[in-house]
Amino acid sequence: MFDKILIANRGEIALRVIRAAREMGIRSVAVHSTADADAMHVRMADESVCIGPPASSESYLHIPSIIAACEVTGAQAIHPGYGFLSENAGFVQIVEDHGLTFIGPRAEHIRIMGDKITAKDTMKALGVPCVPGSDGGVPTLADAKRIGAEIGYPVIIKATAGGGGRGMKVAKTEADIERAFTTARAEAKAAFGNDEVYIEKYLTTPRHIEIQIFGDGRGHAVHLGERDCSLQRRHQKVLEEAPGPVITPELRAEIGATCARAVAEIGYAGAGTIEFLYENGEFYFIEMNTRLQVEHPVTEAIFGVDLVREQIRVAEGYPLSFTQDDLTINGHAIEVRINAERLPDFAPRPGRITHFHAPGGLGVRMDSALYDGYSIPPYYDSLIGKLIVHGRDRPEALARLHRALGELIVDGVENTLPLFSALLEEPDILTGNYNIHWLEHWLEQNLQKA
Repeated sequence: MFDKILIANRGEIALRVIRAAREMGIRSVAVHSTADADAMHVRMADESVCIGPPASSESYLHIPSIIAACEVTGAQAIHPGYGFLSENAGFVQIVEDHGLTFIGPRAEHIRIMGDKITAKDTMKALGVPCVPGSDGGVPTLADAKRIGAEIGYPVIIKATAGGGGRGMKVAKTEADIERAFTTARAEAKAAFGNDEVYIEKYLTTPRHIEIQIFGDGRGHAVHLGERDCSLQRRHQKVLEEAPGPVITPELRAEIGATCARAVAEIGYAGAGTIEFLYENGEFYFIEMNTRLQVEHPVTEAIFGVDLVREQIRVAEGYPLSFTQDDLTINGHAIEVRINAERLPDFAPRPGRITHFHAPGGLGVRMDSALYDGYSIPPYYDSLIGKLIVHGRDRPEALARLHRALGELIVDGVENTLPLFSALLEEPDILTGNYNIHWLEHWLEQNLQKA
């Protein structure tokens, strides 16, 4: 059993890990930049260490400072949260080289899944269904045109080292392929230092469905159903729910078992999410995230499990505390991501919180690091809170979300709360009749013209 763990992150996810550790009797160490000296995760941890100036590259991404913080505090393990160093295989290796434990998968699995082409090839070999596309990187425009003709338009060009929607361009016809190919490569080079791209068939009205898996690193794994993350803006998730409104129990069992078998076969350890596009009853693998997801609370709500606790237990060498037969879905959960952003252009709006009131009541959870008087720094992601609701069924969860949004107060900074109140007036949202393009179209017709 660990006596002390260090959380290499900030904000609400750092608080989430601190809470799980405290319930397990494990002391926590918060690291922070000078900009985060008054942050809630620093206040709540048992110990804290300043690791550098505001810039992420000099603090939360500065590996020597994080390792040094472990050494001076005696922390035995590091939980990376999500973002920052959570999917950095080199960081995992350094952690292990210093005799510390990384609370997450092995470096080899992060490396495999961190490259989109290698990940797709690996999953295909493990029997996971994949989107038709190129066999590896596409080096030239001539190759792009040939592949586009072979698989049929529309196609999407993606950076192999991509993420967050960068280095992704759609070519609806052959006339679009040159612009999409050159633009995607340029964006990939600028964002990731790697201009390699690959091509996939572009599905016109898919949903974004992801399967939560958990492995023990010894060849055993389970799945915890799916989350529907189709409401997105510029490939960034806005609202997530579980279970998916259109996924049947039979489909869930089939794709879940396929994913669990795949990660068990490679000896995967810890939490992971296998993401798919889903259209006309078919799943198509797009990527695997080898970490805890922002939207993990909706899975916790419907299964009644603590995924962070399980991450820590598996890292300590314990077997999973549940089997597949133990995992039964109870009700429906929805999460909305609240950002300090100005509508309708979603421009970041850091500033001082003059008043914050979290909603409560049955089936309501608020994950946030806000407090009255807190100043949101301009250096990091604009996510300021996650509102999660759980009900006996989807209509009850929607009703709780409507009620909780009415109770939530975030004064002092512009934020995206009005977006969710508006969405709950839309019949397509109430019926679950949406896909990954729905929100962009809705914004064009509504907020963007406001």
